[in-house]
Amino acid sequence: MRAITQEEGRSAFGADAANYDGARPDYPAWVYEELRERCGLTRGSQVFEIGPGTGVATRQLLASGAHVTAVEPDARLAKVLKERAPDTTVMHSIFESAVLPLGSFDLGISATAFHWVDQRVGLPKVASLLRPGGWWAVWWNVFGDPSREDAFHDATVHLLAGGTTPSHPPTFKHPYALDREARFAELASTHLFTDIGVRMENWTLVLNPAQTRALYATFSQFAPLEPAERERILDALAKIAATQFNGRVERNMVTALYTARRV
Repeated sequence: MRAITQEEGRSAFGADAANYDGARPDYPAWVYEELRERCGLTRGSQVFEIGPGTGVATRQLLASGAHVTAVEPDARLAKVLKERAPDTTVMHSIFESAVLPLGSFDLGISATAFHWVDQRVGLPKVASLLRPGGWWAVWWNVFGDPSREDAFHDATVHLLAGGTTPSHPPTFKHPYALDREARFAELASTHLFTDIGVRMENWTLVLNPAQTRALYATFSQFAPLEPAERERILDALAKIAATQFNGRVERNMVTALYTARRV
């Protein structure tokens, strides 16, 4: 495996959109509670979403009665998103060049996707789209908790060696989403946000071997591999799950949510 660049990551997930939609876990209920209680998400809210994929978070926003404009760089995922969430306004574009009405949104969000955006362009643009007092909420499901032992990670790390991404870069001590000092500093450096906050919660994802294989197949590191090599590694992951873990894999998860209000 090798490092995946930001540009590559924007089209790394659409080759098997159906599996991506089925294999990725939802976000904890408390994330959406925070959007309602802290960020004012309510029926009629105007929301833009960056990197919605197949709409795991989008569908929750729609269920809250929000009007959602979703900006998705992968045309294959954008197509599935429109099928899964037909009430969504879907734009096929990278966020940096997407044309959206300035100062028109109550809330902007990005779920496990904002690390694929150029931060120098992305955060000022986010602010420009929000009404004064509007909220920005960005969160990640992190597959691995540095504070807890992770036996499956330890048993399979040799299979994934070299497969770094902007969310898990080799030069960072912590995964991108868990580096709260860096995320706070980025928001503060724009001088466009106030009331910056973060909430992080640990939880456990339980998978059988087939679910383990399906989930890992959605990771961006697998996108550039030749099909035979991709299948070899995925088969090896499933075999370890079945034989060394008796068919029950527990992945330590952290969900990290950052929120900030437009000045």
